[in-house]
Amino acid sequence: MDDSTMQIPLEEKESEFWDMKNLRPPVDFEDLVRQLHIVFQRDRIDVDYVKALMASYKSKPSEWKQFAKFDEFRYTRNLVDEGNDKFNLIVLCWNEGQGSSIHDHADAHCFMKVLEGQLDEVLFDWPTEEGSQLLEKQTSQFKEDECAYICDDIGLHRVENPSFTDKAVSLHLYSPPFTECASFDQRTGHKNMCKVTFYSRAGKRTPFGKWQKQPTVTFHPTSLPPRSLQHCCESEDN
Repeated sequence: MDDSTMQIPLEEKESEFWDMKNLRPPVDFEDLVRQLHIVFQRDRIDVDYVKALMASYKSKPSEWKQFAKFDEFRYTRNLVDEGNDKFNLIVLCWNEGQGSSIHDHADAHCFMKVLEGQLDEVLFDWPTEEGSQLLEKQTSQFKEDECAYICDDIGLHRVENPSFTDKAVSLHLYSPPFTECASFDQRTGHKNMCKVTFYSRAGKRTPFGKWQKQPTVTFHPTSLPPRSLQHCCESEDN
């Protein structure tokens, strides 16, 4: 996103971006990013509001395709915006049959909106002891324009494109941003720390991304407390 795109009018009132009754569906992708910037100007964020705001955007590929960079061998993480240094907004691109490892989210909140295609999410309980198998507790499928939320209090998860004929694209918001997360072996529960990098930034291919500091954001008490979240735990360009 161009810096000029992210200028927020001073007359905008933050309170309008807190109460669900005032939610206004974004007119386009640029407006969604603009509204997210306003929401995250606050130090207290309502998880339900952010989820509803992202879900209310009606996906149009022409508005976000510049950020959608695919790779034949892996799913990709493409940085769209470093919002207020309080969140990262990322487009993930999934070729047919591609999926993530089982992973946590480094004490962050994660929102995942499907922009195109569909994605399956498998939730797992945290391993109870070293060497124990990870147990599946829920499987969900999300279609275009649907939005999911996860944090470490919910558990671990794996995300994958179940289709072998169609690609999928998703929009992820992580707050606060993080530089590494943990992936897990399903059979043994063994944990491996891996760095989080970007395949592209602002539509341009780059091997590694730079991260900003992680400020404190307090989420609404009716939502789950902040724990970790991430959707691409890879040691290389993902």
